[in-house]
Amino acid sequence: MIKQIAWNTFKNTGDINTYLELAKVKSIEKDIEKNTKINIEKSIVEAKELNGNIEIKGNSNSGTQYGRL
Repeated sequence: MIKQIAWNTFKNTGDINTYLELAKVKSIEKDIEKNTKINIEKSIVEAKELNGNIEIKGNSNSGTQYGRL
């Protein structure tokens, strides 16, 4: 929405500062998208590594808890 307001203001006034602000907003949006994608990919890799290291262990006390009754 900010981008649209800046663009409309630039079209109506021709103010270069408004255009430069628009360019900054576009740049920030691209950086956010890029960083989000990188963070998601890193999280996926870390999760796969973590899940690969988990050993499935049974409960050694299973069934013995009722043996005393």
